[in-house]
Amino acid sequence: MKEYETHHLIKGEDLNHHGTLFAARAAAWLVEAAFSAAACECGTAEGIVCRNLHDMEFTRPLEKGKVAVFKSRVAYAGKTSLTVSVEAVDAMTGLGAVTGFVTFVTLEESSGRKREHGIVLDEAGDEREAGLRAKALEVRRRNT
Repeated sequence: MKEYETHHLIKGEDLNHHGTLFAARAAAWLVEAAFSAAACECGTAEGIVCRNLHDMEFTRPLEKGKVAVFKSRVAYAGKTSLTVSVEAVDAMTGLGAVTGFVTFVTLEESSGRKREHGIVLDEAGDEREAGLRAKALEVRRRNT
């Protein structure tokens, strides 16, 4: 599955009392990056609704002035749901900082009923992608 990237400059208003990226801001950016991947894969932003943020984890802090690159890809596709894997890295060093998964459901705009999105995952391109898919399946099983 294709990988999508979004970039964010970390500014003063994005910081917590420790001077590092505030968790709520990171969560918002993580969900936004995941939504971008889901919408691009679905071919529309209409009717895609966030259901769950799973396993968000900080592996290192990000400080003011850093550029965070959020890399997202669909890691699981059910009939009406998608789980997207997201990793944020420091653009200057390439070191990972935040990971997580976001599950979306696709709905008919008029009725609010679940609708099939028609996405079928291709074969995993490498061991890393296969691992992300296995973890996405584990996360979904644990949270449903």
